[in-house]
Amino acid sequence: MRNIQRFFGAFLCLLTGLWLLAELMTWSAPANFFAWRAVLMQYSGVLCIGVMSVAMVLAVRPVVFEPYLGGLDKMYRLHKWLGISGLVISVAHWLLAQGTKWAVGWGWLQRPRRGPRPELLDAPIQQFFLGQRGLAESMGEWAFYAAALLMVLALVKRFPYRYFFKTHRLLAVAYLALVWHSVVLLKFDYWGGVMGPVLAVLMAAGTVAALMVLFRRVAVGRQVVGEVAAIRRHESLNVVAVDILCKGRWAGHKSGQFAFVTLHEDEGPHPYTISSAWTGNGHITFIIKALGDYTRTLGKRLRVGDVVQLEGPYGRFNFQGAQKRQIWVGAGIGITPFIARMKALAAQPDGKSVDLFHPTAVYDDHAIGLMTRDAEAAGVRLHVLWSERDGQLNAARLTGLVPEWRDADVWFCGPAPFGRSLKKDLIAMGLPASRFHQELFQMR
Repeated sequence: MRNIQRFFGAFLCLLTGLWLLAELMTWSAPANFFAWRAVLMQYSGVLCIGVMSVAMVLAVRPVVFEPYLGGLDKMYRLHKWLGISGLVISVAHWLLAQGTKWAVGWGWLQRPRRGPRPELLDAPIQQFFLGQRGLAESMGEWAFYAAALLMVLALVKRFPYRYFFKTHRLLAVAYLALVWHSVVLLKFDYWGGVMGPVLAVLMAAGTVAALMVLFRRVAVGRQVVGEVAAIRRHESLNVVAVDILCKGRWAGHKSGQFAFVTLHEDEGPHPYTISSAWTGNGHITFIIKALGDYTRTLGKRLRVGDVVQLEGPYGRFNFQGAQKRQIWVGAGIGITPFIARMKALAAQPDGKSVDLFHPTAVYDDHAIGLMTRDAEAAGVRLHVLWSERDGQLNAARLTGLVPEWRDADVWFCGPAPFGRSLKKDLIAMGLPASRFHQELFQMR
């Protein structure tokens, strides 16, 4: 989280600093409200196209940034922050434009008299931009309405994922229109300064990313076709385990990583944590809990032999750390990355001392038996806490069961509120924040 927080703050500061530097080079104190409005329109426009460009680049899942931003799950959280920021800033930008027109129409403001625009015969590019202002303003306004609607829909959790997946792609069209709007309406003097090249690179990268989205070229090199080889249902846990045999070349994965899986074309790809270690035989297992409208239907819709598509692997929930002791907390379906890690450790131990806590609301003898077998093979101490019998897990209880917790790395996967609470309490008790690792498994 710290990496994406730092990037988010630093990026906004960078854009602001570059804009200030560019503006102050030709600064003259605005004489009236309309002059101040023009300044603020430029500033909000720079911020808006900047954050939307980075958000668009992150939408194509560039794995090159995973080591720096903490994994694709963190990158998607940053993508969401940038999208929300773009929405807020664009609303402010729109209000500056439209609100002023309303105020003039209502007689609250009087627009200064403007003379005819000069002909720039010796500056044909600038003259061309001046001639395109009306079209760029109209395109920007309608693109704003479309983008705002699509971003609001993306934030509405009740909006079905299968529709979100399809409609969210249309943001690429709105973004391309806003790029043209920005190129034409950005203050021409900016292009000759330090800010122009930075914005040009950002918009060029965003444009390439938008075209990749529209032509469905996102992560094509990380996709492979597979076939459902086996299905195992755990009715009491409301989960289904799906074994997939890759028909193409899967690059392999590490314990704790996830993949986007398209089990049905009409639903699109869903992210699922991989719950099997990679052995090179092409088999990958996913344990999927019925949490939404679609996953509740998998038990009936999925059949052995179905053709599926995998994309990945992604993520940095990789159990790497300097400490010789680790504490794992896999709450509910959050146990899946730890199952994969135990299978990997059974084949290749890493010498670390590990305690695994599995808080669960439902006790399934068969599932716990499989987990116990994996833990014994991996040399992991397993603590199963059935809430009905054992109560809730908290920081005090965890530290009481593992006296050497101060020397451990903590790896958590489960409900986000539980993770935040556990992290807060452990840090208050003295655990360094950098040693608490939590996957942010929310892709919208």
